[in-house]
Amino acid sequence: MDKSAAKERIDQLKSEIERHNYQYYVLDNPTISDFEWDALMRELNQLEQEYPEFATPDSPTQRVGGAPVDGFTKVVHDIPMLSLGNAYSPDEMREFDRRVRELTGGPVRYACELKIDGLAVSLRYEDGVLMQGATRGDGDIGEDITTNIRTIQTVPLRLKKPISLEVRGEAYMPKRAFERLNQAREARGEALFANPRNAAAGSLRQLDPKIAADRRLSVFVYTLARADMDTPPAHSESLKWLEDLGLPVNPELVVLEDIEDVIEFIMSWQTKRHELPYATDGMVIKVDSLEQQQRLGFTAKSPRWAIAYKYAAEQAETRLHSILLTVGRTGAVTPTAVFDPVQLAGTTVTRASLHNEDYIREKDVRIGDTIVVQKAGDIIPEVVRVVLESRNGDEEPFQMPMHCPQCHEPLQRLPGEAAWRCVNPSCPAQIRERIIHFASRDAMNIDGLGEQWVAQLLQEGLIADVADLYGLTKEQLQGLERMGERSAQNLIDAILASKQNSLERLLFGLGIRLVGEKAAKTVARHFGNLTAIEHASVEDLMAIPEIGPKMAESIVEFFASDAAEELLNRLVGYGLNTEYLGARVETNSTSPFAGKTVVLTGTLATLDRKRAGEYVERLGGTVTGSVSARTDVLVAGEKAGSKLAKAEQLIASGQKPELQIMDEARFLEILRQEGLEVE
Repeated sequence: MDKSAAKERIDQLKSEIERHNYQYYVLDNPTISDFEWDALMRELNQLEQEYPEFATPDSPTQRVGGAPVDGFTKVVHDIPMLSLGNAYSPDEMREFDRRVRELTGGPVRYACELKIDGLAVSLRYEDGVLMQGATRGDGDIGEDITTNIRTIQTVPLRLKKPISLEVRGEAYMPKRAFERLNQAREARGEALFANPRNAAAGSLRQLDPKIAADRRLSVFVYTLARADMDTPPAHSESLKWLEDLGLPVNPELVVLEDIEDVIEFIMSWQTKRHELPYATDGMVIKVDSLEQQQRLGFTAKSPRWAIAYKYAAEQAETRLHSILLTVGRTGAVTPTAVFDPVQLAGTTVTRASLHNEDYIREKDVRIGDTIVVQKAGDIIPEVVRVVLESRNGDEEPFQMPMHCPQCHEPLQRLPGEAAWRCVNPSCPAQIRERIIHFASRDAMNIDGLGEQWVAQLLQEGLIADVADLYGLTKEQLQGLERMGERSAQNLIDAILASKQNSLERLLFGLGIRLVGEKAAKTVARHFGNLTAIEHASVEDLMAIPEIGPKMAESIVEFFASDAAEELLNRLVGYGLNTEYLGARVETNSTSPFAGKTVVLTGTLATLDRKRAGEYVERLGGTVTGSVSARTDVLVAGEKAGSKLAKAEQLIASGQKPELQIMDEARFLEILRQEGLEVE
């Protein structure tokens, strides 16, 4: 076979295999046997090996997963992926309908879709070829997970037409795949996933795409974000258009005009949704007309033209046979109810948090009680109430112990707090939890250092606190059970890389009581370096608008302790960065951005969007993701789209005539005039 014939056959095979994949995975209507499909794949594999110049990213052979990636790069969403407002009752749906009709002033049609319980993703196609898959992230910035998205059989690697577009969808794990995964993990002695959504999210964040490929995920596309051509005028019609292009769309979609019909449709699925092969937690209701959607617009957090109806949690009765105590990183002792297994929202539940002593007393929970449990939001198990009429007198009231269940030191309950705490800084449970938190994604992000490895490192005496992580060697790690040379090197690399993190990650990772991720960044940005924070007074901290007296006192108390001083000295000695690497806020700035709300849109050739935003914040501005009447400045890069159009409309209509639109050249000029060194 010559090259020309080989290319023709490869193209034919790719098209044929993708057609059969669509029939099998999307339509659940296979037209050939597995044996015939395997034969086509073997032929394609062989031809691509003989003619590697014709092997392309959109080939079905690329779905099996390539080599592991080093990490996920950030993706800035040109069109933010906003969350939806929630409704929990028919009356809230009627109120939503009233607002919509009041703002539109005319008849409205609603598209009603099942709310898939998975992970929101964005898929970008260029000339019909899948170029990028990304997570939602915080709505403005996600992660590039293209290598894992390619492994999902329901996602076409090439559309049926050479169109450039971006769609949003929900990646999920079918129930059967979830059950198989947990059965396999149980056989290997690994921790089980709590629900399909967690499993899907964990699968898409695997650095090794072969693992993602083995998880058998799926995707439903639920909206068209943008396209390079005219598209249908209604949401439901655009979904049909996307389906015709080969994209997977959930078939359970209806368009209704009367809100009472919408409510009836929602209620009809409350029970029968559990018969579906995938998990759902509600119904999404959208105004069908795209023109009306545009008129309705957005709030700061969500669109006004859509709402998610969340189904009430299922409840079940069971018998409470014990209460276990766990110690967290701050020393808080949390009681957990252990009860006979019950099925809730499609999963088996045996435990639920009882939060604290007051919660147990308030509900009068006793060992031996018949209790009602549910999953809050179909996810988190909780004890709703005690079935008092089932008591027979043998139930035992729970007494909170006065000593830590781990280190046996006396517990303390501080005034105004509900939790009992172990205040022994050497408590092994606290040490373990502090290290797990320190290494977590939102803190120091030491990839690969999970609970299992932390427990083993402590058990082997290789670490006693977070500072000891930076003294580990590859040879020490290779001595651990199931830790190979490559895994050991990867973990060492991740630990070393964490030294370069910005100060806010270290501050959050230290686990200071009451200091969350956002507060850590606020404090780090304000003071700029660790030394300044260490010497800050309560008054200095409270001068920051977001910091209250309790948090300020907690921060001062932490840095005043000898244990914290010793730990920080060791971390600094290991070379950890103690500077805030983002842009500092200059409160006295006289720049054109001082006190202004700034929106960045389009592609900036010189800076990425995140760095540009840091410069704006350094000059006293506030960066937001959407254009509104509060916007003062719009920086428009190349291919600026709807945000630029909306800004121009605000100016032309007289709603915001003073809104300033500037291009990248003017933006950079201002930065340099203010003395910033633009890279």
